[in-house]
Amino acid sequence: MTKLQQIINWIPALLAGARITISLTVLAITAGVILSLFIALGKMSKNAVIQKSCSAYVFFFRGTPLLMQLYFIYYALPMASSFFLINTGQAEVDRFIYAFIAYSLNSAAYCAEIIRAAIQSIDKGQFEASRALGLSYTQTMRLVIFPQSIRRLIPPVGNEFIMMLKDASLVSMIALVDITKATRNIEGSTRSALVYIPAMILYLIITAIFSFIFHRLEKKYSVYE
Repeated sequence: MTKLQQIINWIPALLAGARITISLTVLAITAGVILSLFIALGKMSKNAVIQKSCSAYVFFFRGTPLLMQLYFIYYALPMASSFFLINTGQAEVDRFIYAFIAYSLNSAAYCAEIIRAAIQSIDKGQFEASRALGLSYTQTMRLVIFPQSIRRLIPPVGNEFIMMLKDASLVSMIALVDITKATRNIEGSTRSALVYIPAMILYLIITAIFSFIFHRLEKKYSVYE
């Protein structure tokens, strides 16, 4: 078997791993952005308890390694209490859910700071004008502030997405078969390091596709600037 034939034979396994990598990243970032909105607003809250709680959350998840958080959620929490034990009957699904939780919580901490910075970058006159028009705080945020913040959010959120896409390789440490784990499995069975070539090319292709998508979104929403 030629080296090219070997690489072609590895493609299905790598693509299966890519499905896990992309699914985990998309779901985690989506959940993280939704959660981060509440954390960002909490950090800007005048209520001291809410503000400090949200600040502590961001400090914890930004101040500890993602791999350590993954280990904590996957190993430590179920050991501490059966309440945190996930058992769907399919080990791969269980691992995916644990990884999703860890990555979502981590993403929320970073996205919260992105959203907070974007909101605070809007001129305070916008808030004052909204109050003068009789808009409530919720209406002001939904109708005035958020639409203007979207374009400023897209580049940093896009960067966070790409970083998360690459950090998804850490799930191989809990035996979830993403691109990295699939690559290591192939290398272990074939004793061929050539598998890293198509694996890295696959990462580059996925990164390029999503970078293009975020670039298009940034251009689309640039009309608000």
